[in-house]
Amino acid sequence: MNAKVIVVTSGKGGVGKTTTTANIGAALARLGEKVVVIDVDVGLRNLDVVMGLESRVVFDLIDVIEGKCRLSQALIRDKRVETLYLLPASQTRDKDALDAEVFRAAVRQLIEEEGFDRVLIDSPAGIESGFKTAAAPAEGALVVVNPEVSSVRDADRIIGLLEAQQVREIRLVINRLRPKMVASGNMLSEADVLEILGVKPIGVIPEDEGILVSTNVGEPAVLGKTKAGTAFMDTARRLKGEDVPYPNLEENRGFIAMLRRLFGGA
Repeated sequence: MNAKVIVVTSGKGGVGKTTTTANIGAALARLGEKVVVIDVDVGLRNLDVVMGLESRVVFDLIDVIEGKCRLSQALIRDKRVETLYLLPASQTRDKDALDAEVFRAAVRQLIEEEGFDRVLIDSPAGIESGFKTAAAPAEGALVVVNPEVSSVRDADRIIGLLEAQQVREIRLVINRLRPKMVASGNMLSEADVLEILGVKPIGVIPEDEGILVSTNVGEPAVLGKTKAGTAFMDTARRLKGEDVPYPNLEENRGFIAMLRRLFGGA
């Protein structure tokens, strides 16, 4: 992906957007980029906790927007990865406090004045004003989807909205995939999701208990040794243009035929 500003989103809540943002941000930083991850889920911030930076939050995104602090004052540098930064959301305000145009200007400042190579925006779930604000400055999008029917259907809706906002580069991150369930025909495969949504996947992340552990201790999985951490690192490498092979999982044609009918296909 050439996009410098990427919104991480989904139609459905609970699919792993925040975990994806933290891990791909950390992976890109480990690969040499200067990266800032922004939590735009105003009122329900979690990105700081997932990254283990909650105790260091002094100022937040709304403080920047309202002129209570400089942008550089609100940025928190991750001590484990020197070129990784967090801009946290406010816990005490609601999404109406964040204006799309002002947010767009703040993101432009991060690129032009603060020198970031990449900005990852952790979007609220759903299709309401919070999503629209998060997507406003985006040149690209990572749509996080679980390989199950409701998540795929909601992702289809989000992709349409991103295209309507003229987001140029849209890629899928297929999260929590279970190879044994795919092989038995009880879960969608990477190829199934691609065929339904018509969007290229850039990452396929296996179900991994290590993610729960990493989230609880506030350390992105890419900083340790887990299956999911390796998959997130591979995703970041693809995002940078490297040719990294994907898992090869077998399709189940009966299941995909049922889903085609559900989504109005042949």
